[in-house]
Amino acid sequence: MALLGNLRHRPVRRLVQLYLGLALYGVSMALMVRSDLGLDPWDVFHQGLSELTGFSFGTVTIGVGALVLLLWIPLRQRPGLGTVSNVVVIGLVVDATLALLPAGGPLGVRIALLITGIVANGAATGLYLGARLGPGPRDGLMTGFVARRPGRSVRLVRTVIEVTVLALGWLLGGTVGLGTVAYALAIGPLAQLFIPLFSVPDEAAPETDTPTSGADAPAPGTGAPVTPAG
Repeated sequence: MALLGNLRHRPVRRLVQLYLGLALYGVSMALMVRSDLGLDPWDVFHQGLSELTGFSFGTVTIGVGALVLLLWIPLRQRPGLGTVSNVVVIGLVVDATLALLPAGGPLGVRIALLITGIVANGAATGLYLGARLGPGPRDGLMTGFVARRPGRSVRLVRTVIEVTVLALGWLLGGTVGLGTVAYALAIGPLAQLFIPLFSVPDEAAPETDTPTSGADAPAPGTGAPVTPAG
């Protein structure tokens, strides 16, 4: 698979934004893990696998991301630099952050960790998707499946996949709770807020006050307004 993503347009901003977003995403995951109040569906799955295998949370995140990326091949999806970086950087950062953050603590502190983690996750999503260097492997799996079967909606495919990984993760011992519900309710509005805020303008967009047709549309495969799955 050839990498998708053209760095001729604003390369410094886009690279800084990409890796800042991925690092922040890893930190946000660690904050939610340490809150012990519930995780998003994929992280429930990652945590469950971590409990089962004995591998660190970040190592499991990397491994699952790599396996999901292999599923792009039959879907004929093209990864970007951001896609490959997503697989590696987030897992490394989440492990490093978990090593620094102590477990447990008063309920008030854990609620603060959860809220901070969810908001940071939304901002991180806006940063790395706004760089337009490729979506995360799990997002690409959903959009790729829909592209191969145009009759299916992204919402339906996303729901089926995430309910499945949530159930598997819960059965494996992953943490499902208030944080899981809070994340599900908040991440859509947060992504809708932050993605346009951090989106790098299209190279071809004319610098005028009147937008032309299609000027705001993301380049194919860059994964702009997709609610995150990592």
